[in-house]
Amino acid sequence: MQRMGMVIGVKPEKLAEYKRLHAAAWPEVLEMIRACNITNYTIFLREPENLLFGYWEYVGNDFDADMARMKEHEPTRRWWQLTDPCQEPLPTRAAGEQWAAMENVFHTD
Repeated sequence: MQRMGMVIGVKPEKLAEYKRLHAAAWPEVLEMIRACNITNYTIFLREPENLLFGYWEYVGNDFDADMARMKEHEPTRRWWQLTDPCQEPLPTRAAGEQWAAMENVFHTD
């Protein structure tokens, strides 16, 4: 299992919409998340900075293949068309990233 954390901004004027969308996340999208070996997916909000912190546990064997599968899933692509305009990616993110990956520096059970 691999723990993964990521961060992105959320536009202040889109915050209510982002919360509304996630309060009623589409079942097809949630099913695809699970099918791509992602568990314990959580998004936290930090205000007033308007930062979203995402955390998940990847339990598969081929992360790149699972992410490619997710990118091809039409309901997920439609979901992202709604959520992406709410987000403000960090200028320091790596090329190709929407959410900026974070380094895991500590964990305890």
